Amino acid sequence: MKVVPEILAALSPENLLAAYAQGIFPMVEGGRLMWFSPDPRGLMPLDERFHVSRSLARTIRRGAFACTVDNCFAEVMDLCSVRPRTGTWISSEMKIAYGRLYDMGFAHSVEAWPADSAARGAPAGGVYGLSIGGAFFAESMFHTRTDAGKVALVNLVGRLRDRGFAMCDVQWTTAGLRRFGAFDVPRNQYLAMLARAAPMRCTFAENI
Repeated sequence: MKVVPEILAALSPENLLAAYAQGIFPMVEGGRLMWFSPDPRGLMPLDERFHVSRSLARTIRRGAFACTVDNCFAEVMDLCSVRPRTGTWISSEMKIAYGRLYDMGFAHSVEAWPADSAARGAPAGGVYGLSIGGAFFAESMFHTRTDAGKVALVNLVGRLRDRGFAMCDVQWTTAGLRRFGAFDVPRNQYLAMLARAAPMRCTFAENI
């Protein structure tokens, strides 16, 4: 897909980090760069409100998938962008821009691999996002096997909890996210939470 230089320039690391710190995130649709700050804003709970269904808990206990972190960030973005029916906002410019943030230690991915496969090949599910201080901004999730994306999400939330993150932004709540306990807050409340979380010193991955 052709890269539009003007869009890529607007998605510089400096612009992206400044935007996220102010509760703003980009999408590219139809060759147009758009910036969003939803009201209300969706959050995934990092406390006891986070809910894992019994069937998903059984899948996790069974060890159907093994999770890794930052193993194949670019591939996760590529797989998240495969949406034949609805189209995707993850453009070539977005992939390059977030790849830069990955190289800088701000963007991360969690991958779920089939435990029954000797040769792993491609991940069966995954999620990627951006971390600033104690705030994680979950961008997109995919799966090619049932429950693989959900397992990656559970692993992500567990990591955020273990490492003391204060919030996990999911932009907009959906029916699927609400099953995990995702909820909406007014934008002014979200921005207040972000202002407290961003200065925190949290490390998403050991090598960053």
